[in-house]
Amino acid sequence: MASQILDSFRSSTWGWLRGTIAGWATLLLCLVGIGLIIVLVKWIQNLATTYDVTPDRLIVRRGIFVKSIDEVELYRVKDIRLDFTLINQWANIGTITLTSSDETTRTAPLSLPHIDNAKARREELRVLIDAARQKRRVREVDVAHEEF
Repeated sequence: MASQILDSFRSSTWGWLRGTIAGWATLLLCLVGIGLIIVLVKWIQNLATTYDVTPDRLIVRRGIFVKSIDEVELYRVKDIRLDFTLINQWANIGTITLTSSDETTRTAPLSLPHIDNAKARREELRVLIDAARQKRRVREVDVAHEEF
């Protein structure tokens, strides 16, 4: 049964341009014509990745010609982090990083860069993660390994 998509978003090319030092440098390079190529490449990268949020999972769709779909079960998310610089705050973008016990993030956290309205989206994900855990009656238990 397909879950209802609550939110669907991509990394923001416009947010990257106005909200990062690399974006500002690219705008300066546009004055000499080189920056347009960088903007085009970044736009295609952002167009190729979509994030869909359902009540139970975060679905990551990547690719234009060769596509892949990864799903992160929300009840398995251990940590959700938001990073942003001063310029990012001004542009209202941020990078959301998810750490979970899901196979998608077993080797490295899942990073969602340059997301518009990142603070609100992080809070939305946090609420959905809590609801998914309650629905499955799952609690997170941390086990620390101590050296003797």
